[in-house]
Amino acid sequence: MGRLTTHVLDTANGRPGAGIHIAVRRVVDGRPEEIASAVTNDDGRCDSPLLEGERFQAGVYELVFQAGAYFERMGMAASQPRFLDEVVLRFGIASPDEHYHVPLLISPYSYTTYRGS
Repeated sequence: MGRLTTHVLDTANGRPGAGIHIAVRRVVDGRPEEIASAVTNDDGRCDSPLLEGERFQAGVYELVFQAGAYFERMGMAASQPRFLDEVVLRFGIASPDEHYHVPLLISPYSYTTYRGS
């Protein structure tokens, strides 16, 4: 059975991105609708898959990471408005029987993602 997972690495500080709120949105007719949410644990991971079972279907999705709030909690000064605040990753799920792992590597001024394993 397929599932959607993620993890966050804080590349500016060389540690897991702990305590980051993540919203999961399904995009239908160009409109995102929040269908789940989670907060990363001390290892920068979620304690369970973001989506699995019947809720994990083919389609277009977004993961919305609250990176700005995380860096503020870490005491990292930032100009207002922040260069990065919410990091929105839009991606497609074509094969809902597979594992989709979508990691985020963040710093206050950049991010990287990829389909992991």
